[in-house]
Amino acid sequence: MCIRKALGDGRAAAWAAGLGAALADTIFGGIVGLGLGAVSQFLDQFTNGLKLVGGLFMLALGVNAWRAAAHELDGVPGKGPGLVKDFLSTFAITMTNPGTILGVMGVFAAFGTDASPKGPVQAVVLIAGVGCGSALWWAVLTEMTIAARARFTPERMRLFNHISGAALMAFGAAALLSLVF
Repeated sequence: MCIRKALGDGRAAAWAAGLGAALADTIFGGIVGLGLGAVSQFLDQFTNGLKLVGGLFMLALGVNAWRAAAHELDGVPGKGPGLVKDFLSTFAITMTNPGTILGVMGVFAAFGTDASPKGPVQAVVLIAGVGCGSALWWAVLTEMTIAARARFTPERMRLFNHISGAALMAFGAAALLSLVF
């Protein structure tokens, strides 16, 4: 989604979207890092609801991406829905995405007790590290996309819209199908 924002709506929209995802990653990192057991119990209780909401949301975004018009990338910022909406929509996607939740839990579980903070200072460092790492990832992705933006013709943008839309729909469908199987 950050790549689509960078290509279609410009740098500011992509940064807003990336920071929305980074905030959600930071929240999950903090929750999981501070209480893996409690989070695991919570997620067990609400897994189906998260899958349903996240799956439907990703399906809707995928359909919207697939249908998005391919146009010349003229570099005019502010053509999208707005920075606050970019931030909030990406934040919501990340917060309701079971893959994000399970991925963060998996990373912390792989590190075991070494990832558990031993005091308040380590907890702050852990949460700040997750936030900075995620924000750095989105910043690099945004800037690399902006640098390659000139190479995107309307045909390539249409193809990108179809590929990203299909991927979002597939992830959404997988989340919904996991409720049944």
